[in-house]
Order: sequence, then C-alpha cells, then structure tokens
Amino acid sequence: MYSSTFIFSTKQFDEAFHRLDQEIAAAAKAIPGYLGEESWENPANGLISNVYYWESLEALQQLVRHPRHLEAKAAQDNWLAGYQVIISQVIRSYGDAKLGHLLPVAAAA
Repeated sequence: MYSSTFIFSTKQFDEAFHRLDQEIAAAAKAIPGYLGEESWENPANGLISNVYYWESLEALQQLVRHPRHLEAKAAQDNWLAGYQVIISQVIRSYGDAKLGHLLPVAAAA
C-alpha cells in the first residue's frame, strides 16, 4: 500500500480551480486501487495536507499521469503559495480500531 501526501499553502481559489479539483477527485476515485483520502489543516501555519491511499504504486501513477492532474500541476502557481508532495510506502497500520479509519488495523506490534 502507498500514500501520497500533498501539503500546500493557498492563494486565492477561483471557479477554474474548483472545477479542476472536482474533476481530479473524480478521476482518482475511478482508478482501481484508490483506497480513500483524508485532509488536515494546521491552523498554526495555515498549511493543508491531503493524504491519498493507494493499493499500489501503479494506481498512484495513473493519477499522476492523468491529463487533468497534469493541467493542475502546470497551473498550480495560480492557486498555491507553495507545495510539497511526499510519496510513502505504508509498512504497517495499527491501533485500537475505534477511529474507523479507512486503512485496515492490525494488532499492535
């Protein structure tokens, strides 16, 4: 399993951003191997983090190569004041299962 974390600081969003964002979200959800996503905001520094979970690196790469994603990447300076992407392989996920998180929970190591 893999995760892709998109951390960013915003400028002003417009109608073009919202339309493109919705199209990319729909494209991601349609890719076999997309497992889900969650978002976090840090009020102390204003950064937003979107974490996407993928069954395989190939599934993630399908989104990376998608034409609407490439369009957004090329235009990111219109809407973002900075960004960073972190691609990670998920080695383990564990906990007490009370959160109902989208990743399966294994027994604590």
